[in-house]
Amino acid sequence: MNSSCIPKPFTEKVKLILKNIPKGKVTSYGTIAAMAGSPRAARQVVQIIHRTDNIPWHRVINSQGKIAIKEYEGFQEQKMLLSMEGVESDSNGKIDLDKFKWKCYSLDDLI
Repeated sequence: MNSSCIPKPFTEKVKLILKNIPKGKVTSYGTIAAMAGSPRAARQVVQIIHRTDNIPWHRVINSQGKIAIKEYEGFQEQKMLLSMEGVESDSNGKIDLDKFKWKCYSLDDLI
């Protein structure tokens, strides 16, 4: 079997975390990376999101509490999907983290 076909633990952890972000809540790429055991791997989380179907990708924002996707890449789609779940954002995609941040910081809480 090709070694590239073997699931990597980090990738599987990220997918588990993504699938457990509740409706109406958001978290950051960096928080997901830290929960999965690699606090400096936020960019890898982005890559995993892009390669994975059937996950709530729209619930992931940047560490400043903003939608990180550019206007032409899906900004409005993410804003709309979050709005449908009750997550409010301003015209620049800024979200009130005190109100909407997912308060889960450990993978152990999901297992």
